[in-house]
Amino acid sequence: MLTTAQVLAENNFGDTRTGGLAGPMGLFLIVLLATATVLLIRNMNARLRRLPDRFPQQAGPADPERTDGTVVDPTDGTVAQESPTNAPNGSQQRRNG
Repeated sequence: MLTTAQVLAENNFGDTRTGGLAGPMGLFLIVLLATATVLLIRNMNARLRRLPDRFPQQAGPADPERTDGTVVDPTDGTVAQESPTNAPNGSQQRRNG
């Protein structure tokens, strides 16, 4: 009869020699990710060096009494027109077109 120690010590994972490619593949992926990271950092640094030290100040609002919090009516007082009743709706357009 098997003891508890023998059951726990038994190798139930099959032949471990066939997975010999996992180590080199992991190393390859780590080197690939590290290379991509270094290239991205170099690219971003080059882009940041090309930026000016200071950006020009944005121009103020054209109307000094108007503030950014002002809400303007997008319809400008015009009345919206209803679409004709014989116009096809979206599902009819998909079937016909």
